Amino acid sequence: MTQPPVDQAYLAKRQLRKGTAGWLLLAGLGVSYVISGDFAGWNFGIAEAGWGGFAIAACLMALMYLALVLSLAEMSAAIPAAGGGYSFARQAMGPTGGYLTGLAVLIEYALAPAAIVIFIGSAVEALLGINGPMVYLLFYAVFIGIHLAGVGEALKVMMVISGLAVFAILATAVALIGNFDSANLFDIAPTDAAGASTFMPYGWYGIWAALPFGMWLFLAVEGVPLAAEEAKDPARDMPRGIIAAMLFLLFTALLVVVLLAGAAGAEMIGQSGVPLVDALNATGNPTLATLVNILGLAGLVASFFSIIYGYSRLVFALSRAGYLPKQLSLTSGRKVPYLALIVPGVFGFLASLSGEGDLMLAMAVVGATISYALMALSHILLRLKQPDLPRPYKTPGGIVTSSIALVLAIIALTGVYAFDPRAFNYTIVLFIAGAAYYFLYSKNKLVAKTAEEEFALVTTLPEELDGSVPADGVPVVKL
Repeated sequence: MTQPPVDQAYLAKRQLRKGTAGWLLLAGLGVSYVISGDFAGWNFGIAEAGWGGFAIAACLMALMYLALVLSLAEMSAAIPAAGGGYSFARQAMGPTGGYLTGLAVLIEYALAPAAIVIFIGSAVEALLGINGPMVYLLFYAVFIGIHLAGVGEALKVMMVISGLAVFAILATAVALIGNFDSANLFDIAPTDAAGASTFMPYGWYGIWAALPFGMWLFLAVEGVPLAAEEAKDPARDMPRGIIAAMLFLLFTALLVVVLLAGAAGAEMIGQSGVPLVDALNATGNPTLATLVNILGLAGLVASFFSIIYGYSRLVFALSRAGYLPKQLSLTSGRKVPYLALIVPGVFGFLASLSGEGDLMLAMAVVGATISYALMALSHILLRLKQPDLPRPYKTPGGIVTSSIALVLAIIALTGVYAFDPRAFNYTIVLFIAGAAYYFLYSKNKLVAKTAEEEFALVTTLPEELDGSVPADGVPVVKL
């Protein structure tokens, strides 16, 4: 099908504000995506596998994320577009591969905030005694509103919130280190499962079922490339930002996984809804436990806030390319994709009314693992098909590194089925429905014929091209 030339006025109404984020803000964004995972959720993997089994699962997932991050660092420097994994996959596998990758990420990023806001509601209830739909609506409205004010303002607010959450983790680690006893790590009695021992009391199956919980320590760090078009110097800032975020998250994961169970006992931590708080109370630190309980809300808010940013940039990129309705990529005078923030937020709020945070988070993990496999495959194909593509940063180990990420992502996907077949099946149904929308409708509505054409249009478009974008922050709605 022959497509008409892209009207540059179309792209003029669909621009993000370039030069907003340096590598430090990008690293903060990566930490913010993930930090709530250190406060709760991961520890249920101990209940599935024992401490030793979960440690194996967490190390495998840490290796997967590190390999994936190193691959994304190369691709985000070479292809600095707001679509992140979608943009890389479209370059490597064409429109269909690009859309399916973007769809998987969209499932992850649309469901994760809905799950997190339910957890926020529980934290607010513990502190103030109120919970329910009005709490969910308030948090969605306030934090989408901050994003509407502009990306620079939003990222700075996010850095402050994340800093409070990191302080809570570091303060907990300092308080617990004196109570560490390695015997506490292995206080779960071995079962009769295949391969069971004192180190991994639930055997090999437990490790498999614990893989999704190991992911919770790093889930969504792959969203940093979604900010590529707003980076000051993408070729330099994107690799530095995402790698710095991953290294810091490895450090905080090590602290919580080792010190909490080592101080308070693996069995207790594996059952806890608030493991940092319960570990502090169990070791005689009630005042700090109360403070950490309050700051734990900051961790949840940080991830909620930053994933809203992530889904808006992904929806913006998919819409601008024509995969989703084109109105969703309109940007305001502040260069903010306001409909891409609001519309998925409405759907997320409606999903949160189910109250099933654990189910939605498990479904988000399914979407994530599908996208990881496709992004790792994109790195391999780009190395093989486009060896001369300018690469300001190159992944150590090349396709061996991305192959490790690919294999572990597929294994992690099966781990979700081992833990919760319902979440696996529901997500596959969503994925099939989203794929049907593309094959039956949107594949004939794409703005650019190739990834190269789309990227060239975006990167060469001058600021304020047609003078139709006002500077007063009022959205431009003319198509």
